[in-house]
Amino acid sequence: QVQLVESGGGLVQAGGSLRLSCAASGNIFSINPMGWYRQAPGKQRELVAHISAFGRTNYADSVKGRFTISRDNAKNTLYLQMNSLKPEDTASYYCKLTTPLSDYWGQGTQVTVSS
Repeated sequence: QVQLVESGGGLVQAGGSLRLSCAASGNIFSINPMGWYRQAPGKQRELVAHISAFGRTNYADSVKGRFTISRDNAKNTLYLQMNSLKPEDTASYYCKLTTPLSDYWGQGTQVTVSS
């Protein structure tokens, strides 16, 4: 059974930074791709950043140059460093682990950016 637990969200002023973490249980973390998604009220969930099992990354255009996704396979942890935050980044942020058989989601962590 895989469990994902996000942390690191909070309230920050525009221009500030936060670092999200996603701790994974189980032994399949290092061999599968993972991603960060976000969902704002009234909007669909969207991909923010993705990282392959080998560390290849890609980002939504809206966060390129400001957010950095990384993973520490030894710690079974996924990270999202968010800099130069904007009010439009306000959302619940979720991590996702993708396996050939199933997707796993965390419970989400709230990020609120004040102007």
